[in-house]
Amino acid sequence: MKTTGTLFVVGTPIGNLDDISRRALSTLESVNLVVCEDTRVTKKLLDRYDLKPKLMSVHQHSGRAKIDEVVASLKHGNSVAVVTDAGTPGVADPGGMLVAAAYDAGIKVVAVPGPSAVTAALSVSGLPTDRFTFLGWLPHKKGRQTMLQALVDSSYTVIFFESPHRIMKTLERLRDLLPTDRLVVVCRELTKQFEEVVRGSAGYVFDVFTDNPGKVRGEFVVVIGPSTA
Repeated sequence: MKTTGTLFVVGTPIGNLDDISRRALSTLESVNLVVCEDTRVTKKLLDRYDLKPKLMSVHQHSGRAKIDEVVASLKHGNSVAVVTDAGTPGVADPGGMLVAAAYDAGIKVVAVPGPSAVTAALSVSGLPTDRFTFLGWLPHKKGRQTMLQALVDSSYTVIFFESPHRIMKTLERLRDLLPTDRLVVVCRELTKQFEEVVRGSAGYVFDVFTDNPGKVRGEFVVVIGPSTA
């Protein structure tokens, strides 16, 4: 009976390409196929380390046929690594769908841990991390206000991703909703050249970015301290 392959879930850098483990590099070198969101993004990392595995793109708009194709390859005994554009697969990206399909097909799944913007932001926030709620990306419209109100009432630290197009509106709303003693931490461009962490009340953080519009670019992770009410 033919042995099925293994699906490796590989964490990759969130910005600084040096933030990758030797085990991750060894895995990417040895597998038959690397499944990624954007082949152009992943190729930059692979080129840095002179790795040339076969690539396949599976992103949030890919149909079920792409997932089935990867699972079929695994069933034929091929080893596959799944990566995301940045960080650990399955965290606010389509990697989780492939992992679930692999389990449904009886495929072995192995974690090759690596960087994550979520844990990186929590580690430098100075806020309680024994319990926290991760919201991923806030809704653009429908449900956004409900989610913002829920994080205001949360007794846990709350963390979410935000885009440069919406960060100012989000900070303005948090300024209006949160008490002045509630800490907000905004991490911008983590591990990259213009990395920055701004910590203080929602009003203070809003003012920092209002006074420095050049900072309103890149990728943002927002961490909000728990309510003491």
